[in-house]
Amino acid sequence: MKSDEKKQRKSASRLYAVQALFQMESSGQTVEAVTREFESHRFGATYEEGEFLDGDVDHFRQVVDGAVNWQAKIDQMTDRALVAKWPIDRIDPVLRALFRAAGAELVALPTPPKVAIVEYVEVAKAFFPAGKESKFVNAVLDHMAREARPEAF
Repeated sequence: MKSDEKKQRKSASRLYAVQALFQMESSGQTVEAVTREFESHRFGATYEEGEFLDGDVDHFRQVVDGAVNWQAKIDQMTDRALVAKWPIDRIDPVLRALFRAAGAELVALPTPPKVAIVEYVEVAKAFFPAGKESKFVNAVLDHMAREARPEAF
């Protein structure tokens, strides 16, 4: 597999991880049920909107598992990065899922912080193409990354 294709699959797995975490929170489904559904029905599926890329299954699982296993720590980091008037439970649930996925990469995976920030800002643009959310995501993730991995800055 070419490195460009590998990178695209990893990027797709990040988008899928955010969707899976959102689905888990909104539906109350287990991590096992949601990851099984995504791996068997979403990766590489074709819908009216177009074809979905195949994701990197291992990376997808690592992000989702990391977000679930480290959720308390990630949510605390996110809360510290948000202004006092906007605790994590008041933000958009898609953004909450995004911060949890990105937080998993910052806390539990060896992803370089700058890579995680750039990748999840792109995910934010996919969900909020016309909004200011990508700048907000960039600022929050930068704060989280500096807390999680100060040695990288």
